[in-house]
Amino acid sequence: MNTSIHSVLMQGDEACAEGAIAAGCRFFAGYPITPATEIAELLARRLPQVGGVFIQMEDEIASLAAVIGASVGGAKAMTATSGPGLSLMQEHIGYAAMAEIPCVIVDVQRLGPATGRPTSPAQGDVMAARWGSHGDYPIIVLSPSSVREVFDLTVKAFNFAEQYRTPVILLMDEVIGHMRERVTLPPPDAIERTERAVTTVPPEWYKPYENFPADVPPLLPFGEGYRYHITGLHHDERGYPTEQVDEIRPWLDRIFRKIERNLSDILLYEENGVEDAETLVIAYGVTARVARHAVEMSRERGRKVGFLKLQTLWPFPEEVVEHAAARLHRIVVPELNMGQLAREVERVAGRHKVHRINRADGEIMQPSEIVAVIEGWTV
Repeated sequence: MNTSIHSVLMQGDEACAEGAIAAGCRFFAGYPITPATEIAELLARRLPQVGGVFIQMEDEIASLAAVIGASVGGAKAMTATSGPGLSLMQEHIGYAAMAEIPCVIVDVQRLGPATGRPTSPAQGDVMAARWGSHGDYPIIVLSPSSVREVFDLTVKAFNFAEQYRTPVILLMDEVIGHMRERVTLPPPDAIERTERAVTTVPPEWYKPYENFPADVPPLLPFGEGYRYHITGLHHDERGYPTEQVDEIRPWLDRIFRKIERNLSDILLYEENGVEDAETLVIAYGVTARVARHAVEMSRERGRKVGFLKLQTLWPFPEEVVEHAAARLHRIVVPELNMGQLAREVERVAGRHKVHRINRADGEIMQPSEIVAVIEGWTV
């Protein structure tokens, strides 16, 4: 086993590209957009070195379509964009959810709406990542707050996509994407990689959307003798369109069940000082870095403050927040938007307990802003 490790100065977007390679990504299709362009630029060089394929598409819609096609062909595939591109991809995100096609979509958020300010940080795509496409479907959304976490969560994103046959969104932000930190990467042999499940049944028995006995039926690549139908319409177990409720309902139940039964695996978070806290700060992405410093400052002043950093935003960790909120009188949620994830915290903990700190002007909030709220609520 190769146990060598090395420390490097790495940009967040670079860590995403290297994490994708480490996870087994061998196909990328995308369109240049700030602040995600470096991911495409790096993978244009790196993928051919490992036998992969890079394609620059004509737009973001075509990019995700190509990724879906590559995944059906058996490749681990991804694209990268920012908020305006994510808006264009929504129809195909819904298609990937309906057809249960594994793929990874990286969104390096920037200030909006519309084209906004391309080089300014924001966290305005939280709800778009969850609810952007029409219809009812589950999705996994991860959010890193450091360069090393970008690498690790990119690997996780691919593993979740393959394990649960679902699109996964890695929701970064401009600061994390463009900042540089010295990181120690794990040796290749130490990286856990989830490969696509296989089947032992002959082609004529294969059902790509079989509801039982497993929640996640195997997805066999086209070109290996297994022919099946893929559609954006509601479909039966063989993939053919159907309007029969007794065929639609079991499928709908299963795609939600495959996520809900595995929350212990999917929900990633870090708790610090929560058990004896009087105030809890919940944050994610670049704001989690500011919030951590604010919590440390408040503790030095004698405040009992806990910190909950979310790495999985969707599915929302309801039980984690509910458990913490049961003992607390106040929860502080800082975000670089006008209060998107705070709505979920309020839904679980109650609006009277939650205090929002919001900025959506392109500037990162300062630790002192969070400290002022913590101390204002605790005196």
